[in-house]
Amino acid sequence: MDPGPLPLPQLQCLGLVVADMARALAFYRRLGLVFPPGADGETHTQAALPGGLRLLVDTHEEMRSFDASFRPGSGGHRLALSFSCGDPAGVERVYADLLAHGGTGHLPPWDASWGQRYATVHDPDGSAVDLFAPLRAQA
Repeated sequence: MDPGPLPLPQLQCLGLVVADMARALAFYRRLGLVFPPGADGETHTQAALPGGLRLLVDTHEEMRSFDASFRPGSGGHRLALSFSCGDPAGVERVYADLLAHGGTGHLPPWDASWGQRYATVHDPDGSAVDLFAPLRAQA
């Protein structure tokens, strides 16, 4: 018997897996994310994102609690969180701030061919965080 069409899945969460919760949350707080009180000592937490999405953050320990085969990723990134910084100067300021607070520079700010000031920082666990802003004011 045909159960009918599949329901259309809806993206509601993005997940990060981190080695050190407190270090990761300190980094993402620099980007304006708000986590519940006491989250630094937890193995799982989340932050509300614009548009109703949520960012879930789990430690390696939490992942292993339900998936004994879990191994942290290595090599290049597969997913990047991208943050608008308002204007080109904002990209510069946020990039410098993240480097001063646990980030590692990957691609310093540059004027991209697609019309944005762009940069990439790696968070303390090596996940890519892209920063961008339009090069010219939007009409």
